[in-house]
Amino acid sequence: MEEINYSKIKKLIASAENILITSHHNPDGDALGSALALYNLFIVENRNVEVMLPNAFPGFLKWMSNSDKVLLYNKHKRKCDKILENADLIFCLDYNELNRVGDMTESLSKSKAPKILIDHHLQAGEGFDHVISVTQTSSTAELIYEFIDKIDLLPEINKSIAECIYAGIMTDTGSFSYACNYERTFQITAELIRLGVNVENIHRLVYDTYSESRMRLLGFCLSERLVVLEKYRTAYIYLSKDDLEKFNYQVGDTEGVVNYALAIENITFAALITLRKSHVRISFRSKGDFSVNDFARKHFEGGGHKNAAGGNCYLSLDQARKKFENLLPLYAEKLSIQ
Repeated sequence: MEEINYSKIKKLIASAENILITSHHNPDGDALGSALALYNLFIVENRNVEVMLPNAFPGFLKWMSNSDKVLLYNKHKRKCDKILENADLIFCLDYNELNRVGDMTESLSKSKAPKILIDHHLQAGEGFDHVISVTQTSSTAELIYEFIDKIDLLPEINKSIAECIYAGIMTDTGSFSYACNYERTFQITAELIRLGVNVENIHRLVYDTYSESRMRLLGFCLSERLVVLEKYRTAYIYLSKDDLEKFNYQVGDTEGVVNYALAIENITFAALITLRKSHVRISFRSKGDFSVNDFARKHFEGGGHKNAAGGNCYLSLDQARKKFENLLPLYAEKLSIQ
């Protein structure tokens, strides 16, 4: 991989009149935390900066500083297109392909502004002028901390910025239960705590704010929509559009649901298969050496990490379930089937 030229990046930042920060479709804690950490840093630096996401983020992340300043492309397309057109520098955070930004893809691709990718997913794609991609890192938020250090702005990190970075690390590691077996992750976390982050409070803000309908949806997933295929050490949960409407679905309500399927003893591979408006969205999780990134890329137009990935399917919900189940025999050996 080409060596990262931080001197050139610093010059790009210094000369840019209009800085734009973007992240992926269906933003999660790492996407929003990374974007707002960088946004709040540039606000401290008195820069003209905007943060733009393709669509809404979960309500349990709204406590982050300046989350109300986030522009949503699906709500303000004309305004967002103008900002993309006038941007002098664009940060692309927590995604590795331009098409990961949904309806923003065309306008983002057309922009002539230099694009800086900061991401930790596998197999970075084309279209970026500077690529900062470290797949072993816990989260993009952790990379944002390192990036701030590399551009000599570490002393500018205040409590609000530290909270955004911590939220990204915490949510993308499942509260430090996976993808975090690295000393540097905890060194950075300790520094964020020194800067004033209250880890117990942030955990409550993210994980202890379930609505009654979200909790009942979780119960329904486990009691009525959980399928266990012991032969292939696989379990999955499926949800129809009617299921979601029945429980007054809000953005983020299915966050983490797939992990319950993976938590079953002897299960190696898990999925959450959900019918959206125009397609079926699938979240994949695995344990050990089974790569859901490869599985998602090969069969469901997706990708992600080795043990956590996502994909799409343009069939009916029942057909998507059938396709998923029919693929399992092809992976019997990799799923440790005897």
